[in-house]
Amino acid sequence: HIATSLPLPSERDHLRPRIDMIVFIIDIQSKYSLTTIEASLAYVDARFFLGKVCFLVTGVGRMNCCSIDMNAIWKLREDYCSPVLFGELESEEIRVATAQRLLRMLQICAGHVPGVSALSFSTLMRISAYD
Repeated sequence: HIATSLPLPSERDHLRPRIDMIVFIIDIQSKYSLTTIEASLAYVDARFFLGKVCFLVTGVGRMNCCSIDMNAIWKLREDYCSPVLFGELESEEIRVATAQRLLRMLQICAGHVPGVSALSFSTLMRISAYD
């Protein structure tokens, strides 16, 4: 399911499926996308930041057109203890690899990978980001 902002409308709460993972997509070329995400983060239950939120940054193939300072991205990662993935949606090969990574993360967050929890996976991703 895709939402352009949070909070989600409450009129269909009883029909809404369980939310296993939230992916915030940031277009590195649009300050508006970062502003929308920053506003939406206030509506996310704190429990989701224990391994069930990630930030996907797109447009990284055109860093010369960047409208968002990378420090803002790193600050989101630090403030919300959530991993950051980078992807270029214009390249099919990178788009497929990014989708596969997100799908694997979703499988972990949904509890479909024995022996790996969303929290431990998120911790491993944060540690590897510093290497």
